[in-house]
Amino acid sequence: MPRPLSAIIHTSALANNLAVVRRYAPKSRIWAVVKANAYGHGLARVFPGLRATDGFGLLDLEEAVKLRELGWAGPILLLEGFFRPTDIDVIDRYSLTTAVHSDEQMRMLEMARLSKPVNIQLKMNSGMNRLGYTPERYRAAWERARACQGVGQITLMTHFSDADGERGIAYQMEAFERGAEGIAGARSLSNSAATLWHPAAHFDWVRPGIILYGASPSGVTAAIEGTGLQPAMTLASELIATQMVAAGQTIGYGSTFAARGPMRIGVVACGYADGYSRTAPEGTPVIVDGVLTRLVGRVSMDMITVDLTPCPTAGVGSRVELWGPNLPIDDVARACGTIGYELMCAVAPRVPVRAE
Repeated sequence: MPRPLSAIIHTSALANNLAVVRRYAPKSRIWAVVKANAYGHGLARVFPGLRATDGFGLLDLEEAVKLRELGWAGPILLLEGFFRPTDIDVIDRYSLTTAVHSDEQMRMLEMARLSKPVNIQLKMNSGMNRLGYTPERYRAAWERARACQGVGQITLMTHFSDADGERGIAYQMEAFERGAEGIAGARSLSNSAATLWHPAAHFDWVRPGIILYGASPSGVTAAIEGTGLQPAMTLASELIATQMVAAGQTIGYGSTFAARGPMRIGVVACGYADGYSRTAPEGTPVIVDGVLTRLVGRVSMDMITVDLTPCPTAGVGSRVELWGPNLPIDDVARACGTIGYELMCAVAPRVPVRAE
């Protein structure tokens, strides 16, 4: 019998979250971002819930081809573009849209032998300082792309660094408008945070990622309360043992937790080899039998230990929710000093996953 640990992907939640995006950006088309194997949810598993999107955004050519094999005939955007000339052959064969953010990519497009022009998203570095042309160089890059016989439609693109924070987007909007002044074409600017909180940046396309999976762009659960977003993943297990611990006794590796008084603890079939964060400290929230409790002791490879004081009737076989509809992944991530994105993407291959 397999270990009682599984991840459940909620198809209805994905469809709901896509509908939430449409309510927030009703005049925009949507690139549903499914990079990193759909943020750890599984590309094939999320496809039925997100197929009402206008397009999919991702990084890997293999995942783009998989979407075509799943039956998706609409736009697919390579968010980082391509890396070598042979990639353009795949882009051409599968009718992909690609970001272009450098002269090196532009040169490869100019030299490519294509069966049809490739639609591109010309990326501006408006302040993130990762990829893209600076505002001062943007018009020249656009003119070069327009002159390239291998380029079809050109969408103007940038990416916000602080749409979820106090600095906001004004400084990048100013840089973008300055660099794109007088240039015609559709615009694609908004990530998840801008989609929720900066409607002035919606334009023609929005590119939601984390909110499609029901988590907060800021990592704060309260920030998305009232939006209608629903968690798309539940990580659940069971208690596989219980122990009575006397005052002063320690639990787990390194004896980092000592009982302050007599207590009963539960052992859960989940550890860092399953993708649960090894850095999760004492107090990280866990739900046992529907009751909120806490992690005690270190996370080990295959097990964690939890305080059963708030749930005295729990025993072997009791259900444990590590994150999901009753325990936001952002709350768990915050306790671990990370973000929900990382926890989603870290779920290990050995964890059985099913969609429902």
